Amino acid sequence: MNQHINFSVILQGQYAGILIKGIELTFELALFSWILAFVLGVVLATIRMTNNRIAKGLVSAFVAYHRNVPMLVQIMMWYFALPSLLPQATQMWINQYNGEFLFSVIAIGLCMAAYISEDIRSGLRGIPHGQFEASRALGLSYIRSMWYVILPQAMRIAIPPLVNHTVLLFKNSSLAMAIGVAELTYATRQVENYTFRTFESYMVASVFYLLLSLVIMAAGALLTRHYRIPGSR
Repeated sequence: MNQHINFSVILQGQYAGILIKGIELTFELALFSWILAFVLGVVLATIRMTNNRIAKGLVSAFVAYHRNVPMLVQIMMWYFALPSLLPQATQMWINQYNGEFLFSVIAIGLCMAAYISEDIRSGLRGIPHGQFEASRALGLSYIRSMWYVILPQAMRIAIPPLVNHTVLLFKNSSLAMAIGVAELTYATRQVENYTFRTFESYMVASVFYLLLSLVIMAAGALLTRHYRIPGSR
């Protein structure tokens, strides 16, 4: 017998609480992963713009690995494979202190850092080399030249792809459910199992992901217009 669509069943009481906790954990997972990805992405892009062949080769290998291996495999690698190399006591300690969340942040952050580093590198390549030479002529070191002169301009150019990959990171946070992180997709699965309201459960999750993605893209569009370099398209 077909059930009538009824969203009130999952939007109140304990089921609503499960979804709210899932949403909160999704925000935390996405935020910490993005911070790791952005900081590491800046470092990788800066290193790749140097003349050190060994450093550039290592960064290139890092980027190639994380861009070509599925993120789900990377999450499982961090959660199942790498901890198996640690002492048993360390494994037990990690499991006691929410290791699923920690390893998800690391895996997602490292993976997205590869994409973000390429976004920033494309922005860096869009800055005339003469500006770097001028800053060096003024006595600034390589790091100071990048930090105070080149990177701020490169970030303005890189905003559109950075926003796209921020949305991708946010959506890919759902992959953490594979190792038991109780984010929104995991919570939705729980509610669906408890209530048998499959359509309502996944529709609520879909609407949430859609709305947040649209908000991120809208914020990115505002940032792009505000920080657009005059004369650029």
